[in-house]
Amino acid sequence: MAAGPGPVRQHERVPTPPEPCPRTRSPAVRSSGAQCPGAPSRGALRAYLRAARLAGAVATPRERSLRSYRLFAARDPRLLLGLDPEGDWGQRELLRLMADRCGVARDPSYTVGPETIDPDRTLAALDAFADRLAAAAEARLPVLFGTGHPHRLLDFYASLAAALSAAGCAVLSPAQGRCVDITTRFGLRIHRIDYVRGVALVRETGGPEPGAGAPAHSHSPLPVRMVLAAAADSSGPLPALVIGDHGWICGAGQLGFAAMGPADADDPAPFVGEAEGRVAVAVPLDDGVRSAYYRPLTRYVLNRACLSQ
Repeated sequence: MAAGPGPVRQHERVPTPPEPCPRTRSPAVRSSGAQCPGAPSRGALRAYLRAARLAGAVATPRERSLRSYRLFAARDPRLLLGLDPEGDWGQRELLRLMADRCGVARDPSYTVGPETIDPDRTLAALDAFADRLAAAAEARLPVLFGTGHPHRLLDFYASLAAALSAAGCAVLSPAQGRCVDITTRFGLRIHRIDYVRGVALVRETGGPEPGAGAPAHSHSPLPVRMVLAAAADSSGPLPALVIGDHGWICGAGQLGFAAMGPADADDPAPFVGEAEGRVAVAVPLDDGVRSAYYRPLTRYVLNRACLSQ
């Protein structure tokens, strides 16, 4: 899934002056004129998205996307990600939605080859994502971060969590250490909820001590349901915003929480949730490239949200 390192390193070496923060949301920001060091301009980021294959021609094959749309239309829970769609989403409706929201090929006869994501749609969604982040920071809202792709997206979320924490937001960590049964391709497995740098994830159980077991790739909504239930049962706050991917945002959105995050071309659930008003922002991009390739996106988002540290 990772893009070749050559063109990405080339774009990362190009010195591009950061765009100024488009807002002044607090006295601290107004006085400092904070910018994120190395934040790319919009044009530079558009080129980078293509070079890193985060958008444009991505590694996700068309046949995988179409298979996911068929399974979602059949209400397969592996593709619903905790969402209970209100609409009648057949395969054709899903293809039209994904063409509109993500930029995949609209032609149903195109069945084999690379999938595409429109970089301009990615940029527009990143802007909306950053605006939501800025509003949360301005209001000092409690936030929850969670990922089912810890090996790819953890650093992206952790940087945002650190920035929001520095802005005065409470970054929540309910249900630390609790166990949840998740169905995998190997059958039912026990996982433990853990937090790394403010970001929730699940680990395969490897022992009773915190941090035991490897971080697991999971699209299940069960962890976020447990986390939100624990938050509701505690004396602490509920999250005003959930940021993550897959089951974390679809599961939270289904329960009525504001939720946003990235989604790949073969994951229709977040885009259906966005269309039905249960996911605030779904950012179309390849969610399986190397972790370091998301750093320019992080800098762009933090700069636009005036959360540069």
